[in-house]
Amino acid sequence: MSPLRVARRALLVLGGIVVVAALVLSVVGVSLVRRSFPQTEGEIKVPGLAARVDVLRDDRGIPQIYGDSLTDIARAQGFVHAQDRFFEMDLRRHVTAGRLSELVGEAGLETDRVVRTMGWRRTAEAELPTLDPQTRTTLQAYADGVNAYLRGRSPSQASLEYVVLGTTVSDYRIEKWTPADSIAWLKAMAWDLRGDYANELARARLSTRVTGAQIADLFPPYDVANTPILSADQWQPKGTGGQVSSSVPAALRSVATGTSSREAADALATPSAQQAYAAVGRALEAIPALMGRGEDIGSNSWVIGPDTSATGKPLLANDPHLSPGIPGIWYQVGLHCREKSEQCPLDVAGFSFSGVPGVVIGHNDKIAWGFTNLDPDVSDFYLERVDGDRVQRGRTWEPLQTRREVIKIAGQPDETITVRSTRHGPIMSDVLPALDDAGERSPVPQVEGQPPATSQDYAVSMAWTGLQPGKTADAIFALNVAQDFTEFRQAAQLFAVPAQNLVYADVDGHIGYQAPGQVPVRVSAFKGAPPGYWPAPGWDETYDWQGYVPFESMPTALDPDEGFIVTANQAVTASSTPFLTTEWDYGYRAQRIRDRIEAATKGGRTITAATMAEIQMDSRNQFAPVLVKALLAVPLAGPDESEAEVAFTREAQDLLRDWDFTTPADDSRAGAAAAYYNAVWANLLRLLFDDEVPEDLQADGNSRHMAAVTRLLENPKSPWWDNRQTPGVTESRDEILRQAQVEARLELTRKIGKDVDDWRWGKLHTLELTHQVMGGDGVPGVVRAIFNRGEFEMPGGSSIVNANGWRANLGYETTWAPSMRMVVDVGSFDRSTWINQTGASGHVFNGHYDDQTEDWVAGLQQPWPFTEKAVREATDEELALVPGS
Repeated sequence: MSPLRVARRALLVLGGIVVVAALVLSVVGVSLVRRSFPQTEGEIKVPGLAARVDVLRDDRGIPQIYGDSLTDIARAQGFVHAQDRFFEMDLRRHVTAGRLSELVGEAGLETDRVVRTMGWRRTAEAELPTLDPQTRTTLQAYADGVNAYLRGRSPSQASLEYVVLGTTVSDYRIEKWTPADSIAWLKAMAWDLRGDYANELARARLSTRVTGAQIADLFPPYDVANTPILSADQWQPKGTGGQVSSSVPAALRSVATGTSSREAADALATPSAQQAYAAVGRALEAIPALMGRGEDIGSNSWVIGPDTSATGKPLLANDPHLSPGIPGIWYQVGLHCREKSEQCPLDVAGFSFSGVPGVVIGHNDKIAWGFTNLDPDVSDFYLERVDGDRVQRGRTWEPLQTRREVIKIAGQPDETITVRSTRHGPIMSDVLPALDDAGERSPVPQVEGQPPATSQDYAVSMAWTGLQPGKTADAIFALNVAQDFTEFRQAAQLFAVPAQNLVYADVDGHIGYQAPGQVPVRVSAFKGAPPGYWPAPGWDETYDWQGYVPFESMPTALDPDEGFIVTANQAVTASSTPFLTTEWDYGYRAQRIRDRIEAATKGGRTITAATMAEIQMDSRNQFAPVLVKALLAVPLAGPDESEAEVAFTREAQDLLRDWDFTTPADDSRAGAAAAYYNAVWANLLRLLFDDEVPEDLQADGNSRHMAAVTRLLENPKSPWWDNRQTPGVTESRDEILRQAQVEARLELTRKIGKDVDDWRWGKLHTLELTHQVMGGDGVPGVVRAIFNRGEFEMPGGSSIVNANGWRANLGYETTWAPSMRMVVDVGSFDRSTWINQTGASGHVFNGHYDDQTEDWVAGLQQPWPFTEKAVREATDEELALVPGS
């Protein structure tokens, strides 16, 4: 689902589209458009400030904030975030609270039902009083700053989006910001970046359609040829040099194989269970992908030690891969105490979330850090036996927990829903009606000692670490002020969800790695499968979570011998006993980054910051050599192919013979080859898998599918190669490979033209930066043109370092991308560079709405001043926030 697609549908169901378009056109270029633009010069009185705060903006509108206390700086950050991005903040809090319908009407109702069932906002409110007093004070000061900006402003004075929505939601009022609004956004981040849930559901649903061997083919083991983050020698505890500590707790190795697991296997095949799993899948898809979801959603981050750095000090690079949109996910900011002290220790800059105080990724005056998604398995689905308002627990039954939720809908009566929960978590199969997806073979077995199964026997509940109060808000502040690796690890220990790979560098020349996060300890429901691989029987307490992996058992490294650390969502360790997850990214991006680093440092050479940025733009497809070798070995002559038709396909195939496997967007020979190769890949996935899987589980071409096809190429007799939609014909591997090439040639002829010299990857692989509400399908073209930007022709692709990803089952358009890029030089922070996907402003027509986008597309980065001298030299506008009533 594209980001907030449900919200964008609101402009259809609300009606008045013509009025909206006319209104927007009428205000373009007049004062109503500009009335929400922020004041960025002069002086503004802000209630609650103890002293003056200076906001210095450069020529891209990026603010650097200077104050004398943590609360003043937090209050100013809230004010500035609201100046530039309040509609984005307001939209996020409506989604995370399950109140989207209040803003956009009935189009948000499905989202609200699911989010209310999960209880994100309830968890945020429960988490708030458990946080450190300083964090709570900071959150409140931030909220006070947001509310100081909102005071006396009508919605139209806050953002143009409210003017458009106001034609149909006329009575909307902006509420005050609260600390829980900030924490709830962290829950949304954790939800999008959690691991394994989609695959766990997919395996359950496929279990009645294909054989166990075919499921194993589709979910192959991790290829250790792609190097994990920590090598085998690093995984073992060492002495003081290059130390790494971790061990696999014994409890994490457990597998239960009792009677209940056999019952669960039988129950899985029943129509009731299959319908419940399909209902859960549909419900979870109704949640907008606020940051991006999918197996290839991840990030690149790596750090180079002083011995391999041209500066003699570490270099750190990071580019998180998330859903694209406008405004972009990140907001650049600097937060500085004028006089750094124990009471005011803040001197940090980097990428923040509008709506949350502090800096999430960046550096302070001593250390730098980057994130990639660790993607551990932190959610489980439990098959529950339900009888009315009871749920089975062992040999007895216990009452379901219930609560009522009232959903307000703009322009319509309220809706009340009843949320049911077990001790594992909310029953997600209740939320939305299931589509008919019970599979083709759904026997109803009799389980000894149990009553016959009926269509009402089973429901599916969900356990997820994000529904437990955590300390992630504490972690952000602790990271911002950490001064060395010890303090960095102490901050990481607080980072509960989402679990991330954290890379580290400091001014003293150290580099490091830490895996934090709450990872549940549980046993497997099925013999031979790791914990969390299949849904578990909820009626047997054996499969309940047994606690969390201790932080001291989480992988960590300081100053590894090889002199660099690469994290790109690949496996953390080469351990044969996985306890974080079995669902890693398969490591194509990570291995390419390692190869580039090793090549750049061969013979004692060193790496520059410019080389780091160049590696971020690498577009080589690491899987392509495997598939191209197989494609070129296949005869193109089919049973009914004429010589002319064979020659027609061979003309395209010849593009692959001398291809260097790069994927540029331009009209070079490589760009034409990339276009053809990716079309072949999309057609191959369709021919291989679509005849045997539900439509919503079609292969999208992620790294898992690359690993799966690699294995299938070595198994030409696999039933996956046969197309079940051609009765009486059994297709071979070579026939499917041939058909994929033929179909790709015909497809590109239709879409681009007959002449292969006119083909280029960028013609297919485009990106439109889409506004979250005003930019999608169903919105009048004139409105989309005002709020959206693009289309841009993009290089790269899925499982490529320059990760402008696409979904092969949906089309070639870019669906996730580097949300920002940064290269930090800890030898001189002022030499660091950064780039955002869009710009600082969320106000359409503001000069900073998209003023970084062209450089971002081109792979250019801009200066990142940090010291006060450098910041003042780069200052274009200065605003004073002063105490006032």
